[in-house]
Amino acid sequence: MGQIKVTPCGIEGLYIIEPTVHGDSRGYFMETYSQRDMRENGLDMVFVQDNQSMSRKGVLRGLHFQINHPQGKLVRAIRGTVFDVAVDLRAGSSTFGRWFGVILSEENKKQFYVSEGFAHGYLVLSDVAEFCYKTTDFYHPGDEGGLAWNDPAVGVVWPGVTGTYRGSASAEGFVLQDGTPLQLNARDQGWPNLSEAVRF
Repeated sequence: MGQIKVTPCGIEGLYIIEPTVHGDSRGYFMETYSQRDMRENGLDMVFVQDNQSMSRKGVLRGLHFQINHPQGKLVRAIRGTVFDVAVDLRAGSSTFGRWFGVILSEENKKQFYVSEGFAHGYLVLSDVAEFCYKTTDFYHPGDEGGLAWNDPAVGVVWPGVTGTYRGSASAEGFVLQDGTPLQLNARDQGWPNLSEAVRF
């Protein structure tokens, strides 16, 4: 039992992981994490902390990274739907500044592994979403860094988001297709663009 499908994402260090789901008329069962299966697919990271958050539609969290204690993250949505994004911030990387995004939902049950050296964030597309992730290092207060979610130099295409870039990470005037305002906390609206961000 177990067995996972691991798909590289075109940027080294990013992988989509799909578990085997065993379902019948009663419901389903799946292994959400197996160290053995990960190692058999060449992924030998060790996780030390689990986190969970709940967010409402239009909430955008990110793009975040840890400065002195970079974390690898294995992320998934256990309720609702999110668009999850990683941006390469590794100095010397041939894909520096490139991004990759994937829909994670309770229906598709996909997981996304984001290695150390990436900025990470997600946008909630459903009315409510619950988001879980494992990390390869502990949380260290004061070690947070960030990248502007809407930096034109990166060019993340957030599904259904419209608005006019005004030179900062402000969410003012940005909405989803149904008119839901984009919601970012004050810190996430103050992150710098790629040219000023930390490189790993």
